[in-house]
Amino acid sequence: MQNTAVRSSLWMEEALDEDDDLAAESLTGTTTADVCIVGGGYTGLWTALAIKDRDPSADVVLVEASICGAGASGVNGGFAMTWWPKWSTLAKLVGSDAAAVAQASEDAVAEIGDFVAAHGVAADFTAAGWLWAATNSAQLGSWEETVDGWAAAGRSPYRAVDAAAAAAMTGSRTHLGGVFEAGVATLHPGRLVRALRRIAVERGVRLHENTPMTALDRQGTETVVTTQRGSVRAAQVVLATNAALVAHREIRRHLIVLGSDVVATAPCPRLIGDWDPGLAVSDSRRLVHYYRTTKDGRVVFGKGGGRVGFGRRIDPRFWGRSERAEQVSAGLHRTFPQLRDVPVTHAWSGAVDYAIDGMPFFGALQAMPNVHYVAGFSGDGVGPSRLAGHVLASRVLGIDDQWSAFPLVRTPRGALPPEPARFLGGQVVRRAITRKERLEDVERRPGRALVAVAGLDPTSFVG
Repeated sequence: MQNTAVRSSLWMEEALDEDDDLAAESLTGTTTADVCIVGGGYTGLWTALAIKDRDPSADVVLVEASICGAGASGVNGGFAMTWWPKWSTLAKLVGSDAAAVAQASEDAVAEIGDFVAAHGVAADFTAAGWLWAATNSAQLGSWEETVDGWAAAGRSPYRAVDAAAAAAMTGSRTHLGGVFEAGVATLHPGRLVRALRRIAVERGVRLHENTPMTALDRQGTETVVTTQRGSVRAAQVVLATNAALVAHREIRRHLIVLGSDVVATAPCPRLIGDWDPGLAVSDSRRLVHYYRTTKDGRVVFGKGGGRVGFGRRIDPRFWGRSERAEQVSAGLHRTFPQLRDVPVTHAWSGAVDYAIDGMPFFGALQAMPNVHYVAGFSGDGVGPSRLAGHVLASRVLGIDDQWSAFPLVRTPRGALPPEPARFLGGQVVRRAITRKERLEDVERRPGRALVAVAGLDPTSFVG
C-alpha cells in the first residue's frame, strides 16, 4: 500500500507526522521464531503484547505487508464498540453465555483506556458512550428487540433518549430519539496503532514492515511464512490480516468484504459546541452512518456499504482516497445542515470483513492446526481486537483458560454463495438498500418488492 494511500486517512496522516520511526526494516533471509504473527494492525499487535505478557521469553516475529496501521486499524472511525448491540445474534450463537460475551467486549474497551493511561499514549481515548439513534421515522424503534432481549436476560446496558435529549447530545435536530450505551469510547486510531507498534518493539517483538506474506506452508510440525525476500519458520502462526483472510477458502466462505468510507471536516468547534465531546453516534440504517468529533473540533463522518469484494483478493481501490466522498458528505450535511459550508479536508476508505452472522470467529486452518486466526469483525474491531489478542495468545501458547475456550472460538454456521453469485447478489442488494434508505430519508414508504430485495442482505444467504 503506497504511503499516499495510507495518508488519505486523517488519523494516519497525523500519527505519521508525529512519528520519527516510520517503518521497520523488511525481512531479508530466513529466521526462526516461537510465534510468527502476520499483520501489524490492532489484532496482530495486541496479540503480540498478550503473548509477551503471558510468556516474556517467547520469541515473536511480526511481519506487516505495508506499515503498521496501513489497514483497517488506521482508517476506521475510531469507535471502540462493544457487543451489547448484538443481542439477537449472541443469543442464537452462544445462548446463556450471551451476557458474558457482551460484558467481555465492554471490559476490553475499558482495558484499552487503562492501557493508554498506563503508557501515556496520546490517543484521545474518551469514554463518552454511544448514541444509537434514528434520523428518520422508519428507523425509530430499531433498538427495541435488543433492549427487550437484554431486559429479559436481566441486563440493561441502554437508557432511552428522546428527540430533545438526542438533539442536545449531538447538536442536531435530525436525531429523532434513540438509546444510549455508556460502555463505548472514541479514540484516535492512528496514534493508538503506532503506539502499540512502539511498545511491542520495546517489549522485544521483532518487527518487519514492508514484508508481505507470499506463501504459507507446513513443514513437519512447524509452519513457514514466506515473504518477498525471506521466510520465518515458526512453531505457531497467527493470521491477523482482517479482510485479506478471504485468501483462505475455508475462511472466505463465511465472509463478504464491503467498503466503508469516511470524511473529516476542517476544525469547526463553534458549529459543534453542543455535541457531547467524544460521544460516538450511529443511526439505524443498514448502510450505517457513524460519526463523532475530534479533539480539535472536526467532525468525522462515515458510511458503510461501499465497494463489494470479489473472490480471494482485495482490490487496491478499497484503500486510499474515497470514491464516495460526495455521497458521504451528503449524508453529513443532511445530518448536520450547519456544516454545509465547512470544507471536507480528508476522505478515505477501507475494507470491512463482514461475517455471515455479523460476529467474529476464531479458529485454526484445517490443514495447519498451528495457524490461528480471527476473522469477521464486521466493522466493529477496535474494541474487540483487544479481546482477540487475549484469545489468540492463549491458543498460541496452549494455555487452558477462559480465553482459549471463549465462546466465539467456532466455525460459523452456513456459508455464503460462491463467486460470482456472491458479488452479483451483493451489488443488487446494496443498490436496493440504498434506494430504500433514500426514500425513508424523505419520509416516503418504499414498495414491498424493494423492501424484499433490500432484506436479502448478502450476509443472510445461507448455503
